[in-house]
Order: sequence, then structure tokens, then C-alpha cells
Amino acid sequence: MSALSRGRRLGVDVGKVRVGVAISDPDGILATPLVTLSRDMGAAVDAVPSDIAELVRLVGEHEAVQIVVGLPVRLNGAEGPAAIDIRAYAGRLAEAVGEVPIALADERMSTVVATRRLAERGVRGRRQRAVVDQAAAVEILQSWLDAQRRQR
Repeated sequence: MSALSRGRRLGVDVGKVRVGVAISDPDGILATPLVTLSRDMGAAVDAVPSDIAELVRLVGEHEAVQIVVGLPVRLNGAEGPAAIDIRAYAGRLAEAVGEVPIALADERMSTVVATRRLAERGVRGRRQRAVVDQAAAVEILQSWLDAQRRQR
């Protein structure tokens, strides 16, 4: 497989309430936390939700070449209602963002790992809830970047 093209990538962890966003360096080596957005569940079907509009803005601001969205797969590999919701979200995001490709990445355990890592660093309670979505987005994006590198 060819080398990963140069450019920043956004990692996105979509939750029911919040959307965690991470970003990679242009060489696709390291994912870092970027921002947590409130999920806009009240947008009309034909309107662009505010969280998706903000993701589109972030893609432009950071000149992102790809978006990696975490797909919640069950431990047995099956997809449930949460995965269906995320596929629909990724579809709306794809329509809004245009030419920037979107990859779905297995996010099994990303929030669990992120929560554990934050706890190990002494980040707990309200402080943890404020950053766990970003940390989960970092886990999703970093795992995806590492997998791409292994395929080279």
C-alpha cells in the first residue's frame, strides 16, 4: 500500500451529548485533542446541525485532508443501533464537508481506554467528563493512524 498522504486529519468521537475532536500533525504521526462540541440533536432534517457545521469549519481552518469518525462496533464485531446512528451522522457530515473523505474506524474501547488514561493522570470527575470525549477522539485517530502506518 502507498504511504499515507501528507496532511492533517480530524478524529471524531460522536456521543449522544458531545462530539470529541482530535487532530493529527501533517505527517500523520501523532493525534492531539482539539475541542469538544455539543451535539446538536434539534436541527431540522434539511438543516446542517451546528456540530457538523463546526466540524466543516475546523476542516477548513486546519486544512484537514480526511476525517476519521469512530464507529461503535460491539465486542463481537456486530453493529448495533449506535453504529447505525454514527453511519447516519457520518453521512450528514460527508454531505456538509464535500470533497474531504471520511473514514469510519472501529472505536471499540476508545472511551474506556481514554477514561483509564485520564484517571491514571489524576483527571477525575467533572474535569474528566469535560475532556474524555476529546481523549476518546485521540484514541480513535491515533489507532487509525497507527494502522495506516503498519499497512505501508
